[in-house]
Amino acid sequence: MDPEYFKSYEMSWGTLGTVRPFPNFHAERDAMEIKTAVEKKDVVTLVRILTNRNNEQRQMIAQTYQNIAGKDLETSLKKALSGDVETLLLALLMTPLQYKAHRLQQAMSGLGTDEQTLLEILCTRSGKQLKEISATFKELYKKDLDKELKAETSGDFAKLLLALLNKESVAAVVQRDIEALSASLNGKKADPEPWINILTSRDTDHLNRVLMGLELQNGEEVLKTVEKKFSGDLELGLKVLVQCIENPDLFLAKRIAAEKTPVLQGIMVSHSEEDLLSIRAAYLKHTGTSLYTALQKQFKGDHLQALLALCRSED
Repeated sequence: MDPEYFKSYEMSWGTLGTVRPFPNFHAERDAMEIKTAVEKKDVVTLVRILTNRNNEQRQMIAQTYQNIAGKDLETSLKKALSGDVETLLLALLMTPLQYKAHRLQQAMSGLGTDEQTLLEILCTRSGKQLKEISATFKELYKKDLDKELKAETSGDFAKLLLALLNKESVAAVVQRDIEALSASLNGKKADPEPWINILTSRDTDHLNRVLMGLELQNGEEVLKTVEKKFSGDLELGLKVLVQCIENPDLFLAKRIAAEKTPVLQGIMVSHSEEDLLSIRAAYLKHTGTSLYTALQKQFKGDHLQALLALCRSED
């Protein structure tokens, strides 16, 4: 273990991210170490370095490696690694925007659509972030994200996804929004339009007051109301959106607890420099077990060490 690894633990305090800039960072030294590790297929060294540098430092390492080795670091890692640890380290080499765009593309590729991952990213990112992700998606895949979402989904669910992708905060009156949502529930079939329009175009504080007001008026949780009045993918989408408005950390913690490796890795990589500490706290409260301990029960070997390095420490 790198002796300076433990110093960088201290860097996580005062921030919601678990991965921080590595102190005494030298891109050339890291690149040379990685070059030797790739040749020897020394996975331990590759994991130690790449999980213990922040993304900006990893980008510098990749560029320096290219200059020193005359080849692309991603290509070299593919020759030296395999399985889940390969997937994880390659994810760490992407910029944050590239990785989010990659996850969206993966959610729409192959047979079937991973609606949960589409919703996770669209519901937990701001309008500004989503514009940047859309631009990166276009750059990487030469396709428009909105057109891809339209092609992969249909009906009111497609309308919801596109509204989320293009969300902008609009000033409104809380009571009027409560009344509009309540009125949409009258009759045999609920009208989804106010739900899509309101829940994708207000700031979080406003929406929390709207949802609380709706609960008081109806005498039940909004999630139960959505389950009763909507169905199919739209029901799923509105439930995820409501959860992300009320407590995004808890939503992500539940998703980590319930889903398999790709989802867990996706969330941990995406949030490691942003708010993984908050997600860890929500995970502990939700499951009664710390994420650090849960990882040790579920994974092993080099893959486990990589995940533990991202998680950072016990709660």
